[in-house]
Parts: sequence; C-alpha cells; structure tokens
Amino acid sequence: MIDYSSAKIDHISVHHIGNQNKGEDLISSKTELNVSDARLSELLIRYFLAPFTAPAYYSFTFTNEDFKMNPLYIYASQIFDNTKLLHDKSVDIAKHLYEMSDHPQIKPGDLFIVHFNDVVVGGIAMDAIGIFKSENRQSFLKLDATGNSFYINYDDGINIEKLDKGCMILNAEKETGYKICVVDKSNKIFEAQYWIDSFLMLKTQADKYHKTKDFLDITKNFVTKQLAEEFVVNKADQIDMLNKSMDYFKTHDNFNKKEFEKEVLNDAGIIKSFRKFDETYREDYSIQLDETFEISPHAVKKQARIFKSVLKLDKNFHIYIHGNRELIEQGVEKDGRKFYKIYFENEI
Repeated sequence: MIDYSSAKIDHISVHHIGNQNKGEDLISSKTELNVSDARLSELLIRYFLAPFTAPAYYSFTFTNEDFKMNPLYIYASQIFDNTKLLHDKSVDIAKHLYEMSDHPQIKPGDLFIVHFNDVVVGGIAMDAIGIFKSENRQSFLKLDATGNSFYINYDDGINIEKLDKGCMILNAEKETGYKICVVDKSNKIFEAQYWIDSFLMLKTQADKYHKTKDFLDITKNFVTKQLAEEFVVNKADQIDMLNKSMDYFKTHDNFNKKEFEKEVLNDAGIIKSFRKFDETYREDYSIQLDETFEISPHAVKKQARIFKSVLKLDKNFHIYIHGNRELIEQGVEKDGRKFYKIYFENEI
C-alpha cells in the first residue's frame, strides 16, 4: 500500500507533448511550476497520487535486459542524486516521450514531471519521481455572483478525478531497476504498449500481485480456450470452473498448485491437460511462477472483473451463474430447440 497523506511536492515541471506523426510540436517550459499555494498543492497531490494506493509493481528494463541503459533509469537516478536537476531532466524526459509519439493513435497532452517527498510505502517514507500525462481535457462551468446577480461561464481543464497516464518511480531497489508503479486508463492495447513498453520500458516484478494475476490469466485462458477442445463441456461448465477458480483465490491466503488442481479441476484428465497448457503458456509469455505463493487480494479483486459468469443465450437471455452448478440443467427438445432448466428455492 502507498500512503500519500504526508506527501509533499518538492519540484514540478510541465511540458506539452504533441504527436510527431501529425506535425505537432513539443513545447518545453523554461522554468518549473510554482505550486506554493497550499490548496493547489493539495489538489495536485490528490490528482497525481490517489490512483496509486494499491498498485502492482514494475522495474525498468531495456532491449538487452540491462536496465541501466534505460534513459528513464538514468534520468531518475540523476534527479534522485540532485533534485535541483529535475527541470533540466524533465526536458530530456519530454524529448524522449516526444520521440516515442510518432504513431497517429497517440494523443497529445501535458506531461508533468514531479519530485515528491514523504511518500510512504510499506511503512517507510521515501522520495519519488512522478511522470504523468494528461490527454483529455473536459469542459466545466464556472458560476460567479456579484451582489444579487449570478454569472455563468465555461472553460476547459483537467479532471483531477481521472489520471490518464502515470508512473511513480520510488526511490527504492535502485540496484534492480527501481520499484515502479503505473497507471494507464487507456483501453486500447496499442496505447498501453506505447506507454509501458516503448516509453517507460518496464517489466513486471515477481511479487505476489503479478504471481496471482499471471496464474489467474493462465486459468482463464485454459478454461475459455482449451478446455472445450479436449473435453465435452458446455458454457455453464466453463463458467462453473471459472467461479471455482476465483472462489479458491478469494478463500485462501496462500496458493498451492496441487491443492488448486484437486479442489478446482478435480479430474485426472483435465489436470493433465491443464499442466501441459500451463507449461506452454509460461514459455510463450516468459512467465515464472512458483508452485506456492502468497495470494494478492488486490489482484484477485481486479481479475474478478474479467472472470465472466454470464451465460448468454442468443439475444434473448443472460443467465448469471454464481453458485451451485447442479442447479442448472441443459437439454434439447424434440423439435431441436435447446433449453436450460434452473432450480431455486426463493425469489430474491
């Protein structure tokens, strides 16, 4: 967990990043921003840091796996060594992002580079460098009063409740590429790759969050893509197995693969198939997982959103299956129409 309640902004600079592909410019500011106003500083800290309360952690990497060659690792190290260099190095960071902004899908935006003091991670206070990009401006109304008369106007600005893209480089674990967390509100795969892979060049850390997420990803892909190819199962069976998988992670503090296979898969043939799929998936995506690890409740909560428990029947019905698989039966009428029979005790 990250606690930013005592955090303070030490230095902050902002630049505008255009889209190179569209002929838009990079506009670099000549000086730092003045955020001496206490209320302004409070709002900025909330805007920048609120999304990072329970993050997943990453570290810098590079094309040859030598994170010390990553430009952002170099700039971050220089800023941590001398925070007065933040503005000069923020210009370098802006230029680096501008060079990456050469695809027509990349939105222009304002890039904030911030040095924070007293960010608390795991009970330890440390400084941090934030890199934040605001891409979406929103209209808002301004209502003023003079005497008994009111005046309304509008303006465009940044919604402080929604950070588009962000990166927090914590001044910890420098020897392995720093401890880093990321926010990217984009739903487009390309934009996520551009921010995390091309600009920041990050790799996931082997922590409990990523171990939990990776194994749930493997399970979901096995159940939804592989299971029906080898075994006679219907959509209800697949949903039931997804529900059992999620229930296992919600009700256990620690993961044990053999225990998971017994409780969730519960069939020698399916277990054999899963192990083969698991091995291939890890090789294809360069995933390393232990047979046992501590489960991350945050990762479970996030993954639960994509574990679908909805049985869609044509365009007429959606059946949400949350519990006992034995209470739903599938069949076929004499005229060929398919049906599901559902048993229940009480309407709620």
